[in-house]
Amino acid sequence: MAKIDEGSADTPVTIARDARPFDARSDVHELLFRLLVSVVKEREPEIAEILVGRGSLDSLSEELRIPALQATGIWFQLIAIASELQAMRARRETEQAEGPEEVIGSFANVIGEIAAEGYSAEAVQEAMNSLLVGPTMTAHPTEAKRVTVLEIHRRIYRKLTEIGQLRWAPRERETLICDLRSEIELLWMTGELRLERPTVEREIAWGLHFFREVLFEATPQLYDLVDGALKRHFPNYALSVPSFMRFASWIGGDRDGNPNVTARTTAYALAENRNMAIRLYLTQVRRLVTLLSASTNVVDMPVDFEPALAKALQASGCGAEITNRNIDEPLRQFCSAMLCRLEAMVGKSDGVPYPNPEAFRADLNCLGDALERIGGKMMTRRLVRPLQQQIESFGFHTVALDIRQNSTVVNRVLAELFTARDPQSEPISPGTLQWSTRIRDAIRKGDRIEVEPAELSDEARELLDLFEVIREASAEKSGAIGAFILSMTQSADDILAVYLLGQFTGLATASDGSGTINLRVVPLFETIADLRAAPAILEQLLGLSIVRRSIRDFGNRQEIMLGYSDSNKDGGFLAANWELSKAQKQLTRLGRKHKVRISFFHGRGGSVSRGGAPTGRAIAAQPAGTVDGSMRVTEQGEVVSSKFANRGTGLHQLEILAASVFAHSVKSPNEAQLKDIPEFDEALEALTGMSLAAYASLIGEPGFIDYFNQASPVEELALLKIGSRPARRFGARDIADLRAIPWVFAWSQNRHLLTGWYGIGSAINSFVAVRGDAGRDLLRQMFERSRFFRLIIDEVDKTLYQADMAIGRLYAGLVSDSHTGERIFRKIEAEYHLTSTMVRSIVGDTDFAARFPAFKRNFDRIRPEMDSIHALQVKLLQEVRDQAANASPSKRPVNALLLSINCISAGLGWTG
Repeated sequence: MAKIDEGSADTPVTIARDARPFDARSDVHELLFRLLVSVVKEREPEIAEILVGRGSLDSLSEELRIPALQATGIWFQLIAIASELQAMRARRETEQAEGPEEVIGSFANVIGEIAAEGYSAEAVQEAMNSLLVGPTMTAHPTEAKRVTVLEIHRRIYRKLTEIGQLRWAPRERETLICDLRSEIELLWMTGELRLERPTVEREIAWGLHFFREVLFEATPQLYDLVDGALKRHFPNYALSVPSFMRFASWIGGDRDGNPNVTARTTAYALAENRNMAIRLYLTQVRRLVTLLSASTNVVDMPVDFEPALAKALQASGCGAEITNRNIDEPLRQFCSAMLCRLEAMVGKSDGVPYPNPEAFRADLNCLGDALERIGGKMMTRRLVRPLQQQIESFGFHTVALDIRQNSTVVNRVLAELFTARDPQSEPISPGTLQWSTRIRDAIRKGDRIEVEPAELSDEARELLDLFEVIREASAEKSGAIGAFILSMTQSADDILAVYLLGQFTGLATASDGSGTINLRVVPLFETIADLRAAPAILEQLLGLSIVRRSIRDFGNRQEIMLGYSDSNKDGGFLAANWELSKAQKQLTRLGRKHKVRISFFHGRGGSVSRGGAPTGRAIAAQPAGTVDGSMRVTEQGEVVSSKFANRGTGLHQLEILAASVFAHSVKSPNEAQLKDIPEFDEALEALTGMSLAAYASLIGEPGFIDYFNQASPVEELALLKIGSRPARRFGARDIADLRAIPWVFAWSQNRHLLTGWYGIGSAINSFVAVRGDAGRDLLRQMFERSRFFRLIIDEVDKTLYQADMAIGRLYAGLVSDSHTGERIFRKIEAEYHLTSTMVRSIVGDTDFAARFPAFKRNFDRIRPEMDSIHALQVKLLQEVRDQAANASPSKRPVNALLLSINCISAGLGWTG
């Protein structure tokens, strides 16, 4: 940590290392550190020495561990806030000095490159018209910080932004710094640990918080950025910008392995999502009522606006009152009438509620047209157009709520319904020919199943209740229901089972099986085997008439979700990424064959192991032609708060995502670094096989499960109340049923980080051993010429830098069978060193992460503290386990352990 003087909080501060004057604007890290030290000295003076680098956490007395961990955790959080602020400032300074085109990944940058490369305006407009980008919020248990803490972080960020402005007098700036200190003091007093596991209802409120504070406002600003870039680079063309952002959410709809998400919970989520959108529109329309004071005594209103106004006043339920209150102000009257209709949607007026978003948008269009015709073109653009764009993007639902369930549950319920319909028949098992035949026959005939709910299990009643909620919400055609995500899809029958349940519950558009099913069913392919089976499954599906008709009803586009987490857990980093890439190519080709557009939904997380590479680079490395204007990505847990907690960062993150999708859609068919080169593909196939074999060898090592459980805090993660969902599916106790998130979380906590590199060293070594220097030269060519392979190697390089075998050895010492612990650790350590050597032989750098100086600098800043926390965590794990064995009631070691987990997560920047 930085070294500062040890004066009081009110003493003028200089930086000890070079004695230069302190600048609260540029020295953000030093300012935050100074204030944190002052808070700690006042409250826990004994641990101030730790903060200024004069002690180690693992040497502290038991009483001081918790406050020391708390202080260190807060420092890591403040570093992240400072880094976010400085990144935002750097982008602004670049734009000011060199123009928006120099902000890498922005729309100005991307469209500038597209124009320079000679793409036509027609091609640009075609790509813009097909653009559909869907950030999808999930409540995966990867957010270790409490919502209250996130709100304090937001206030600290905003206060730093204020302090950084140049207009303040010294007295005013000092006041702002005192305000900032009070927020850090509040952060200290609030604490990080949740006292109870959050309910799904709280998770729903957490997700909607980001829309209220950031995303609702940022979305029309994004469209303005696109419009400005198009005007600069295609000035002779009237190119239009559609509202292409479509947000979705799993929060309240994801019941895969989470018994806390019920049909009632899903209905609650739909209602809260709707209420959020309407409350946001109420705020906007109230603003219009205040601002649009144009008087007929000054301007002549268009004649055809009068009947529209009369109609609006009639629908308001209080037309006379509005007219008398706003005499000679027709625009204000019109906005007041809209306000009454919106209030009626939440039961706060007697007006006629808007039946759908289109009716509200029609009124906005009428208002904007009238305002523009009386000379208010700029007012229309600044006041009305953003609201029009918001209703286009958010509707009356804020997000489309996805429903996710596991294929095992769906098949089990369907089997129960078959039995309930015909109790005398022999039960049919999923996966058999008889099962397949029965599903297809029932769909073709338009079968309905009338079963008394009392005759069914709780699980079956719950799933049927869910489909009833879906049916009621879908009937409104509001867009409130997104897709039905079927996790662990392993066959076409798994998907058809969902179609049949939809038919049974009233989602069919025709009673004789000749219609469609009013539900977007999206298969989720997660494991290596499932990814390999995906093309054959899709081929079968697209051969079925009801599936083809239903897809046509949804724009002739079939969405497919790809699982990064489970495929990584199943086969390791390289194998997962290569199988994901191959599956996308094959599925896209199949779609073209059947004249169906395939769009992909990427289930990415925060860590590299779960697809968490930088957004722009990750999208740019997707196979050519596989994006095609449309992409959905999950924004999970701590990623949501890191991207969307603050408005400037939130807007930038939306822009990077959308601009990357747009750039790939336009340019990828012509990009050399995305071309399929048979020699490269053959090499990747060979590397994947060898990597998979090395990974499987580790997973299959005798005693590996015991090593994983004991040499990491995976079992103790359940004590950390960071999500409403259990850590394991169906209560299983082996790795196969352990969720991918705690799998990655645990390997991160013990700094093995093997989910981001294991097997790659063996693969490269074997490849070079067989092919010699020619093989090494080929891999170097791939690194230079293949965007996909370069991204893999780059992310491995960075992960190896964060991994630490010296720390890993400390955790290996926790394994009760020391022989097993040593044997498995040595295997991991050997692969680490081999991977390091092999990556260096391709990249050529002598130091890890040398090509990523900012990444390296940020981690180096906290590495000493991280080492100290890990050493303490190993001691705490032993104490907590001993305590559990002895039934000791003390909570102090447990709380210290949980704080250490939070600290390590904050230092790495992710949990799972």
